[in-house]
Amino acid sequence: MKKFSSLLAVIFSVMTFSQQHGTLRKVATVGFLNVENLWDTIRSADYIDGTKDIKNPAFHRSIPLDSIKFLEAEKYDGIWSDGALIDKKVIRYQTGSDEFTPKSAKNYNTKVYKTKLANEAKVISEMGAQYTKTAPAVVGLIEVENRQVIEDLIKEPALKKYDYGIIHYNSYDYRGIDVALIYQKRRFTPTNSLKKELKIFGDNGKREYTRDILVVTGFLDNEKVAFFMNHWPSRRGGEAVSLPKRNAAAALLKQQMDSVRAADPDTKLFAMGDFNDDPVSSSLKNYLKAQPSPKELSETTPYLNLMYPLYKKGVASLAYQDAPNLFDQIIVSKNLISDQVTKEYSVYKAEIFAPAYLINKEGNYRGYPFRSWNGDEFTGGYSDHFPAFVVLQKEP
Repeated sequence: MKKFSSLLAVIFSVMTFSQQHGTLRKVATVGFLNVENLWDTIRSADYIDGTKDIKNPAFHRSIPLDSIKFLEAEKYDGIWSDGALIDKKVIRYQTGSDEFTPKSAKNYNTKVYKTKLANEAKVISEMGAQYTKTAPAVVGLIEVENRQVIEDLIKEPALKKYDYGIIHYNSYDYRGIDVALIYQKRRFTPTNSLKKELKIFGDNGKREYTRDILVVTGFLDNEKVAFFMNHWPSRRGGEAVSLPKRNAAAALLKQQMDSVRAADPDTKLFAMGDFNDDPVSSSLKNYLKAQPSPKELSETTPYLNLMYPLYKKGVASLAYQDAPNLFDQIIVSKNLISDQVTKEYSVYKAEIFAPAYLINKEGNYRGYPFRSWNGDEFTGGYSDHFPAFVVLQKEP
Protein backbone atom coordinates (compact mmCIF):
# COMPACT_ATOMS: atom_id res chain seq x y z
CA MET A 1 0.00 0.00 0.00
CA LYS A 2 1.44 3.37 -0.96
CA LYS A 3 2.14 5.75 1.94
CA PHE A 4 1.38 9.43 2.02
CA SER A 5 2.29 12.17 4.46
CA SER A 6 0.21 15.12 5.57
CA LEU A 7 0.44 18.28 7.67
CA LEU A 8 -1.95 19.12 10.50
CA ALA A 9 -4.65 21.70 9.91
CA VAL A 10 -3.48 24.64 12.04
CA ILE A 11 -5.53 27.69 11.15
CA PHE A 12 -8.66 28.56 9.24
CA SER A 13 -7.87 30.06 5.88
CA VAL A 14 -9.29 29.78 2.39
CA MET A 15 -6.25 31.29 0.75
CA THR A 16 -3.02 29.51 -0.05
CA PHE A 17 0.16 30.02 -2.01
CA SER A 18 0.65 27.73 -4.99
CA GLN A 19 4.03 26.05 -4.63
CA GLN A 20 4.37 25.97 -8.41
CA HIS A 21 3.58 29.56 -9.24
CA GLY A 22 4.00 31.47 -5.98
CA THR A 23 0.66 33.24 -6.47
CA LEU A 24 -2.20 33.61 -4.04
CA ARG A 25 -5.14 31.29 -4.73
CA LYS A 26 -8.55 30.63 -3.23
CA VAL A 27 -8.87 26.95 -2.43
CA ALA A 28 -11.39 24.41 -1.21
CA THR A 29 -11.21 20.72 -0.37
CA VAL A 30 -13.98 18.29 -1.27
CA GLY A 31 -13.53 14.78 0.06
CA PHE A 32 -15.14 11.74 1.57
CA LEU A 33 -14.48 9.08 4.17
CA ASN A 34 -15.75 5.58 4.80
CA VAL A 35 -16.23 5.81 8.56
CA GLU A 36 -16.37 2.00 8.90
CA ASN A 37 -19.55 1.26 10.80
CA LEU A 38 -20.26 4.46 12.66
CA TRP A 39 -23.11 3.24 14.85
CA ASP A 40 -24.43 4.56 18.13
CA THR A 41 -24.74 2.16 21.09
CA ILE A 42 -28.54 1.97 21.12
CA ARG A 43 -30.56 -0.91 19.63
CA SER A 44 -32.77 0.75 17.07
CA ALA A 45 -35.08 0.32 14.13
CA ASP A 46 -36.38 2.53 11.34
CA TYR A 47 -39.81 4.11 11.62
CA ILE A 48 -41.43 5.14 8.36
CA ASP A 49 -44.33 7.56 8.74
CA GLY A 50 -45.73 7.76 5.22
CA THR A 51 -48.16 10.52 6.22
CA LYS A 52 -45.20 12.94 6.26
CA ASP A 53 -43.66 14.55 3.21
CA ILE A 54 -40.88 12.38 1.76
CA LYS A 55 -38.38 15.22 2.19
CA ASN A 56 -39.25 15.52 5.88
CA PRO A 57 -36.66 13.67 8.03
CA ALA A 58 -39.60 12.35 10.05
CA PHE A 59 -40.77 10.38 7.00
CA HIS A 60 -38.04 7.80 7.64
CA ARG A 61 -36.12 8.04 10.89
CA SER A 62 -34.13 5.89 13.28
CA ILE A 63 -35.77 5.17 16.66
CA PRO A 64 -34.73 3.23 19.81
CA LEU A 65 -36.39 -0.18 20.02
CA ASP A 66 -37.81 0.77 23.42
CA SER A 67 -39.90 3.51 21.82
CA ILE A 68 -41.69 1.27 19.30
CA LYS A 69 -44.52 0.48 21.72
CA PHE A 70 -45.46 4.15 21.80
CA LEU A 71 -45.77 4.50 18.01
CA GLU A 72 -48.60 3.65 15.67
CA ALA A 73 -47.49 1.00 13.16
CA GLU A 74 -49.09 -1.63 10.94
CA LYS A 75 -47.81 -5.07 9.95
CA TYR A 76 -46.05 -4.77 6.60
CA ASP A 77 -44.68 -7.46 4.28
CA GLY A 78 -44.43 -5.45 1.07
CA ILE A 79 -41.64 -3.78 -0.87
CA TRP A 80 -39.47 -1.32 1.03
CA SER A 81 -39.57 1.86 -1.02
CA ASP A 82 -40.56 5.44 -0.28
CA GLY A 83 -43.23 5.38 -2.96
CA ALA A 84 -44.77 2.16 -1.67
CA LEU A 85 -44.94 3.45 1.91
CA ILE A 86 -46.81 6.70 1.33
CA ASP A 87 -49.70 6.94 3.83
CA LYS A 88 -48.42 3.90 5.76
CA LYS A 89 -46.82 3.76 9.22
CA VAL A 90 -44.42 0.83 9.57
CA ILE A 91 -41.34 -0.43 11.40
CA ARG A 92 -38.26 -1.76 9.60
CA TYR A 93 -35.78 -3.67 11.75
CA GLN A 94 -32.04 -3.32 11.07
CA THR A 95 -29.89 -6.43 10.89
CA GLY A 96 -26.80 -4.55 12.06
CA SER A 97 -28.21 -2.82 15.12
CA ASP A 98 -27.68 -5.64 17.62
CA GLU A 99 -24.03 -5.98 16.62
CA PHE A 100 -23.08 -2.55 17.94
CA THR A 101 -24.36 -2.47 21.52
CA PRO A 102 -22.81 -2.88 24.97
CA LYS A 103 -24.34 -6.37 25.23
CA SER A 104 -22.96 -7.61 21.91
CA ALA A 105 -19.76 -9.58 21.37
CA LYS A 106 -18.15 -6.28 20.38
CA ASN A 107 -18.91 -4.72 23.78
CA TYR A 108 -19.66 -1.54 21.87
CA ASN A 109 -20.00 0.91 24.73
CA THR A 110 -19.95 4.68 25.14
CA LYS A 111 -16.18 4.77 25.57
CA VAL A 112 -15.61 2.96 22.27
CA TYR A 113 -18.21 5.13 20.53
CA LYS A 114 -16.56 8.34 21.72
CA THR A 115 -13.13 7.11 20.59
CA LYS A 116 -14.59 6.23 17.24
CA LEU A 117 -16.11 9.71 16.86
CA ALA A 118 -12.86 11.44 17.81
CA ASN A 119 -10.90 9.32 15.35
CA GLU A 120 -13.18 10.05 12.41
CA ALA A 121 -13.32 13.76 13.27
CA LYS A 122 -9.51 13.94 13.29
CA VAL A 123 -9.27 12.39 9.82
CA ILE A 124 -11.94 14.67 8.36
CA SER A 125 -10.39 17.81 9.82
CA GLU A 126 -7.01 17.03 8.22
CA MET A 127 -8.03 16.01 4.71
CA GLY A 128 -6.49 18.46 2.27
CA ALA A 129 -5.10 20.65 5.07
CA GLN A 130 -1.62 20.28 3.64
CA TYR A 131 -2.82 22.51 0.80
CA THR A 132 -5.60 24.61 2.34
CA LYS A 133 -4.66 24.96 6.04
CA THR A 134 -8.28 24.21 6.95
CA ALA A 135 -10.83 21.40 7.04
CA PRO A 136 -12.75 20.40 3.89
CA ALA A 137 -15.61 22.60 2.72
CA VAL A 138 -17.68 19.52 1.83
CA VAL A 139 -17.28 15.93 3.05
CA GLY A 140 -19.17 12.82 2.04
CA LEU A 141 -19.67 10.10 4.65
CA ILE A 142 -20.18 6.39 4.08
CA GLU A 143 -21.39 3.73 6.59
CA VAL A 144 -23.27 5.98 9.00
CA GLU A 145 -26.14 4.43 10.93
CA ASN A 146 -28.38 7.47 11.23
CA ARG A 147 -28.50 11.23 11.51
CA GLN A 148 -27.72 11.19 15.24
CA VAL A 149 -24.22 9.75 14.78
CA ILE A 150 -23.50 12.54 12.27
CA GLU A 151 -24.78 15.13 14.75
CA ASP A 152 -22.44 13.67 17.36
CA LEU A 153 -19.55 13.64 14.86
CA ILE A 154 -19.74 17.30 13.88
CA LYS A 155 -19.85 18.28 17.57
CA GLU A 156 -16.40 16.77 18.13
CA PRO A 157 -13.79 19.43 19.04
CA ALA A 158 -11.84 18.81 15.83
CA LEU A 159 -14.89 19.75 13.74
CA LYS A 160 -17.18 21.90 15.88
CA LYS A 161 -15.49 25.20 15.04
CA TYR A 162 -16.21 24.71 11.33
CA ASP A 163 -20.00 24.75 11.84
CA TYR A 164 -20.89 21.83 9.58
CA GLY A 165 -24.41 21.27 8.32
CA ILE A 166 -25.85 17.82 7.52
CA ILE A 167 -27.70 16.28 4.59
CA HIS A 168 -28.82 12.73 5.31
CA TYR A 169 -31.64 10.38 4.37
CA ASN A 170 -32.25 6.93 5.84
CA SER A 171 -31.98 4.15 3.28
CA TYR A 172 -33.51 0.67 3.15
CA ASP A 173 -30.07 -0.94 3.17
CA TYR A 174 -30.29 -4.44 4.63
CA ARG A 175 -27.71 -3.62 7.33
CA GLY A 176 -29.08 -0.17 8.12
CA ILE A 177 -26.15 1.98 6.91
CA ASP A 178 -26.45 5.15 4.84
CA VAL A 179 -24.47 7.79 2.98
CA ALA A 180 -24.51 11.47 3.95
CA LEU A 181 -22.93 14.85 3.32
CA ILE A 182 -21.60 17.44 5.75
CA TYR A 183 -20.64 20.94 4.71
CA GLN A 184 -19.25 24.16 6.16
CA LYS A 185 -22.26 26.47 6.20
CA ARG A 186 -20.16 29.53 5.40
CA ARG A 187 -18.76 27.84 2.29
CA PHE A 188 -21.60 25.76 0.85
CA THR A 189 -25.29 26.63 0.51
CA PRO A 190 -27.50 23.66 -0.48
CA THR A 191 -30.47 24.39 -2.75
CA ASN A 192 -31.88 20.88 -3.18
CA SER A 193 -31.25 17.32 -2.09
CA LEU A 194 -32.79 13.94 -2.78
CA LYS A 195 -32.03 10.25 -2.58
CA LYS A 196 -32.29 7.87 -5.52
CA GLU A 197 -33.07 4.29 -4.55
CA LEU A 198 -30.91 1.73 -6.32
CA LYS A 199 -33.20 -1.17 -7.18
CA ILE A 200 -31.25 -4.37 -7.71
CA PHE A 201 -32.32 -8.00 -7.58
CA GLY A 202 -30.72 -11.33 -6.69
CA ASP A 203 -30.75 -14.54 -8.70
CA ASN A 204 -34.01 -15.48 -6.99
CA GLY A 205 -35.65 -12.34 -8.36
CA LYS A 206 -36.01 -10.77 -4.93
CA ARG A 207 -35.10 -7.15 -4.29
CA GLU A 208 -31.75 -6.66 -2.55
CA TYR A 209 -31.72 -3.54 -0.40
CA THR A 210 -28.60 -1.41 -0.58
CA ARG A 211 -27.51 2.20 -0.15
CA ASP A 212 -29.16 5.05 -2.06
CA ILE A 213 -27.32 7.57 -4.19
CA LEU A 214 -27.48 10.95 -2.46
CA VAL A 215 -27.82 13.94 -4.82
CA VAL A 216 -27.15 17.45 -3.48
CA THR A 217 -27.07 20.69 -5.46
CA GLY A 218 -26.09 24.14 -4.25
CA PHE A 219 -23.44 26.86 -4.25
CA LEU A 220 -19.84 26.34 -3.17
CA ASP A 221 -18.32 29.77 -2.61
CA ASN A 222 -21.03 31.13 -4.95
CA GLU A 223 -20.41 28.58 -7.72
CA LYS A 224 -23.10 26.11 -8.80
CA VAL A 225 -22.13 22.56 -7.87
CA ALA A 226 -23.70 19.15 -7.46
CA PHE A 227 -22.53 16.24 -5.31
CA PHE A 228 -23.41 12.58 -5.83
CA MET A 229 -22.56 10.33 -2.87
CA ASN A 230 -22.21 6.61 -3.59
CA HIS A 231 -21.67 3.34 -1.76
CA TRP A 232 -22.21 0.73 -4.44
CA PRO A 233 -23.09 -2.95 -3.85
CA SER A 234 -20.22 -5.04 -2.54
CA ARG A 235 -18.41 -7.91 -4.24
CA ARG A 236 -20.09 -10.42 -1.96
CA GLY A 237 -20.42 -13.69 -3.85
CA GLY A 238 -17.57 -12.79 -6.18
CA GLU A 239 -16.57 -9.89 -8.42
CA ALA A 240 -18.07 -11.29 -11.64
CA VAL A 241 -21.32 -12.46 -10.06
CA SER A 242 -21.93 -9.13 -8.31
CA LEU A 243 -20.79 -6.87 -11.18
CA PRO A 244 -24.31 -6.44 -12.72
CA LYS A 245 -25.41 -4.78 -9.47
CA ARG A 246 -22.64 -2.20 -9.72
CA ASN A 247 -23.35 -1.75 -13.42
CA ALA A 248 -26.90 -0.85 -12.39
CA ALA A 249 -25.55 1.63 -9.84
CA ALA A 250 -23.33 3.18 -12.51
CA ALA A 251 -26.25 3.53 -14.89
CA LEU A 252 -28.34 5.22 -12.19
CA LEU A 253 -25.49 7.57 -11.29
CA LYS A 254 -24.94 8.52 -14.92
CA GLN A 255 -28.64 9.20 -15.36
CA GLN A 256 -28.61 11.53 -12.35
CA MET A 257 -25.44 13.33 -13.42
CA ASP A 258 -26.67 13.72 -16.98
CA SER A 259 -29.97 15.11 -15.69
CA VAL A 260 -28.30 17.80 -13.58
CA ARG A 261 -25.91 18.67 -16.39
CA ALA A 262 -28.73 18.91 -18.94
CA ALA A 263 -30.71 21.24 -16.68
CA ASP A 264 -27.70 23.53 -16.23
CA PRO A 265 -24.43 22.79 -18.11
CA ASP A 266 -22.56 25.30 -15.91
CA THR A 267 -23.05 23.24 -12.76
CA LYS A 268 -19.82 21.56 -11.62
CA LEU A 269 -20.35 17.89 -10.77
CA PHE A 270 -18.62 15.70 -8.18
CA ALA A 271 -19.41 11.98 -7.93
CA MET A 272 -17.57 10.29 -5.09
CA GLY A 273 -17.65 7.32 -2.76
CA ASP A 274 -16.82 3.66 -2.40
CA PHE A 275 -17.65 2.15 -5.79
CA ASN A 276 -16.48 -1.37 -4.86
CA ASP A 277 -14.81 -1.39 -8.27
CA ASP A 278 -11.52 -0.07 -9.64
CA PRO A 279 -11.30 2.76 -12.21
CA VAL A 280 -10.85 0.18 -15.00
CA SER A 281 -13.89 -1.91 -14.02
CA SER A 282 -16.79 -2.22 -16.45
CA SER A 283 -19.18 -0.30 -14.20
CA LEU A 284 -17.08 2.86 -14.20
CA LYS A 285 -15.52 2.49 -17.62
CA ASN A 286 -18.45 1.31 -19.74
CA TYR A 287 -21.61 2.28 -17.83
CA LEU A 288 -20.67 5.57 -16.18
CA LYS A 289 -18.14 6.19 -18.98
CA ALA A 290 -15.71 7.90 -16.61
CA GLN A 291 -12.68 8.84 -18.67
CA PRO A 292 -9.05 8.19 -17.70
CA SER A 293 -7.56 11.49 -18.92
CA PRO A 294 -8.67 15.03 -19.87
CA LYS A 295 -7.89 14.42 -23.54
CA GLU A 296 -10.69 11.82 -23.64
CA LEU A 297 -13.34 14.31 -22.48
CA SER A 298 -16.05 15.47 -24.86
CA GLU A 299 -19.71 16.47 -24.87
CA THR A 300 -20.70 12.79 -24.96
CA THR A 301 -18.04 11.70 -22.42
CA PRO A 302 -17.91 14.63 -19.97
CA TYR A 303 -16.80 12.84 -16.76
CA LEU A 304 -13.20 12.42 -15.64
CA ASN A 305 -12.04 9.85 -13.07
CA LEU A 306 -9.44 11.71 -11.01
CA MET A 307 -8.23 8.46 -9.46
CA TYR A 308 -7.25 6.73 -12.70
CA PRO A 309 -3.66 8.13 -12.76
CA LEU A 310 -3.20 7.06 -9.12
CA TYR A 311 -4.50 3.59 -9.93
CA LYS A 312 -1.99 3.25 -12.76
CA LYS A 313 0.78 4.19 -10.32
CA GLY A 314 -0.28 1.41 -7.96
CA VAL A 315 -1.98 3.56 -5.34
CA ALA A 316 -4.68 1.72 -3.37
CA SER A 317 -7.34 2.77 -0.88
CA LEU A 318 -7.86 -0.67 0.66
CA ALA A 319 -6.65 -4.25 0.49
CA TYR A 320 -8.44 -7.56 0.91
CA GLN A 321 -6.46 -10.81 1.24
CA ASP A 322 -3.35 -8.97 0.01
CA ALA A 323 -5.09 -7.75 -3.14
CA PRO A 324 -4.92 -3.92 -3.34
CA ASN A 325 -7.85 -1.99 -4.79
CA LEU A 326 -8.69 1.64 -5.46
CA PHE A 327 -12.43 1.58 -4.78
CA ASP A 328 -12.57 5.08 -3.26
CA GLN A 329 -12.77 7.50 -6.15
CA ILE A 330 -13.78 11.01 -7.16
CA ILE A 331 -15.18 11.71 -10.62
CA VAL A 332 -15.78 15.25 -11.89
CA SER A 333 -17.39 16.96 -14.86
CA LYS A 334 -15.17 18.40 -17.56
CA ASN A 335 -15.93 22.03 -16.59
CA LEU A 336 -13.74 21.45 -13.52
CA ILE A 337 -10.68 20.77 -15.66
CA SER A 338 -8.48 23.68 -16.71
CA ASP A 339 -4.81 24.10 -17.55
CA GLN A 340 -4.75 27.53 -15.93
CA VAL A 341 -6.16 29.24 -12.85
CA THR A 342 -9.29 31.26 -13.60
CA LYS A 343 -12.00 33.05 -11.64
CA GLU A 344 -13.89 29.76 -11.28
CA TYR A 345 -12.91 26.61 -9.41
CA SER A 346 -10.92 23.92 -11.19
CA VAL A 347 -9.10 20.83 -9.99
CA TYR A 348 -5.67 21.47 -8.50
CA LYS A 349 -4.90 18.05 -7.02
CA ALA A 350 -6.58 14.76 -6.10
CA GLU A 351 -5.19 12.33 -3.55
CA ILE A 352 -5.82 9.27 -1.45
CA PHE A 353 -5.24 10.51 2.10
CA ALA A 354 -2.97 8.08 3.95
CA PRO A 355 -0.85 9.74 6.64
CA ALA A 356 1.21 7.44 8.87
CA TYR A 357 -1.40 7.19 11.62
CA LEU A 358 -3.93 5.72 9.18
CA ILE A 359 -1.61 2.87 8.23
CA ASN A 360 -1.27 -0.40 10.13
CA LYS A 361 2.38 -0.69 11.12
CA GLU A 362 2.72 -4.34 12.15
CA GLY A 363 1.47 -7.89 11.82
CA ASN A 364 -0.18 -9.60 8.88
CA TYR A 365 -1.94 -6.38 7.92
CA ARG A 366 1.13 -4.16 7.85
CA GLY A 367 0.62 -1.42 5.27
CA TYR A 368 -3.16 -1.86 5.24
CA PRO A 369 -5.51 0.88 6.45
CA PHE A 370 -5.62 0.92 10.27
CA ARG A 371 -9.16 -0.31 10.62
CA SER A 372 -11.43 0.10 13.65
CA TRP A 373 -12.37 -3.54 14.01
CA ASN A 374 -10.53 -6.87 13.91
CA GLY A 375 -13.51 -9.17 14.17
CA ASP A 376 -15.18 -8.22 17.45
CA GLU A 377 -12.08 -6.48 18.82
CA PHE A 378 -11.93 -2.68 18.70
CA THR A 379 -8.41 -1.80 17.57
CA GLY A 380 -8.53 1.94 18.25
CA GLY A 381 -8.07 2.45 14.51
CA TYR A 382 -9.88 4.60 12.00
CA SER A 383 -11.23 2.84 8.91
CA ASP A 384 -10.66 -0.09 6.58
CA HIS A 385 -10.47 2.44 3.71
CA PHE A 386 -8.23 5.44 3.12
CA PRO A 387 -10.29 8.56 2.33
CA ALA A 388 -10.01 10.54 -0.89
CA PHE A 389 -10.09 14.26 -1.58
CA VAL A 390 -9.74 16.84 -4.34
CA VAL A 391 -8.37 20.35 -3.87
CA LEU A 392 -9.96 23.08 -5.96
CA GLN A 393 -8.37 26.41 -6.81
CA LYS A 394 -9.31 29.74 -8.40
CA GLU A 395 -8.28 33.35 -8.43
CA PRO A 396 -9.18 35.13 -5.18
